[in-house]
Amino acid sequence: MLDSKPLAQITQEAIQILYEKLGIVDTVRFLNQFTIGYGDYTAERDALFADITLDDILTNIKRKRKQEENRLLIDLDNQS
Repeated sequence: MLDSKPLAQITQEAIQILYEKLGIVDTVRFLNQFTIGYGDYTAERDALFADITLDDILTNIKRKRKQEENRLLIDLDNQS
């Protein structure tokens, strides 16, 4: 008689195999075709970003990039 694995373990192993063979992006794309989602994304997006302008988003991106650049420079300085 064969020992059966728990479904959670089988799922984890299957996702790992997909990831190794397809990469993360294609694995996620593959798995997403089996989920239907829920809610109203358009309404949620509108509510979530109601008070944020495109300029706000771009400013935040630039600020985060600068912070990361500074962090990397500090790390490099600490290594020398």
